[in-house]
Amino acid sequence: MVTAAGRPVVEVNDGELWDDVAVGAVPRVLWSQAAEDAKRVVGAAGEQALLRLLRQGGVPHVRHVAAESDAYGYDIEAARSVSERAHIEVKATTDPTRLVVHLTRHEYEVMAADADWCLAAVLVGSDGSAASVATVDRGWLHSAVPTDQGRGGRWESARLTVPASALTPGLATEAGALLPEGLLPSAPVWAFQSSPLASA
Repeated sequence: MVTAAGRPVVEVNDGELWDDVAVGAVPRVLWSQAAEDAKRVVGAAGEQALLRLLRQGGVPHVRHVAAESDAYGYDIEAARSVSERAHIEVKATTDPTRLVVHLTRHEYEVMAADADWCLAAVLVGSDGSAASVATVDRGWLHSAVPTDQGRGGRWESARLTVPASALTPGLATEAGALLPEGLLPSAPVWAFQSSPLASA
């Protein structure tokens, strides 16, 4: 997006916009292509790490649908049987101290309509493996996303800081555990609780 003057509309210097910055000043931009590329690399590593874990766990049907299209609203389709399946949206990070995820409106709407949808948070280790995996509570996601305020606009993406109370260690789906408990890493990161959450 650009202003009428052709300047990029990006946040700079604690929330100022380009139009508020003095002519000739070089503001500090909060977005960069390098940072965006780094996020993509971590995201892809998280998806690959979870795909490896599912295959190592003997899950007979594992499909990386994100490699085909973003239209699914999740990244991985996995099933042990018709009754034990999951549509897994993967959010990956290298930060063990806090979990921040970016959820798109499309992902949220798929979650709301699909009982098999779940959000898996993957801590990516320096070797590209999954150092930890946790599931984000669907009820918490419903309560955390913004509310549309009127007909003239709607949110398309939300940045959510996930609290420990909204995390369950491992891959907890509505149908049960797709993987044996001992296979999934569950290092005590993000300060999540050790007992599973009640399903929401």
